[in-house]
Amino acid sequence: MNEMTQVELTTAQRDLLLRGLQFVRSSVKLSLGESRLPDEQRTEQLEAIEALEEHLRGNLASQPSANLS
Repeated sequence: MNEMTQVELTTAQRDLLLRGLQFVRSSVKLSLGESRLPDEQRTEQLEAIEALEEHLRGNLASQPSANLS
């Protein structure tokens, strides 16, 4: 997963993505039964989600008018 794609987003679009990632993270954490991934895969997905959130927040922090809440 080393391929990079650059996308230009407005602050509102980034905020929307960050909110969506919260739902994705919750879904991965709360999945039960047959839909539950093995612990190792679940951990990897949660780490990937966290890294993406940090990347998006880092890009927001570098813009003077960014809203990080």
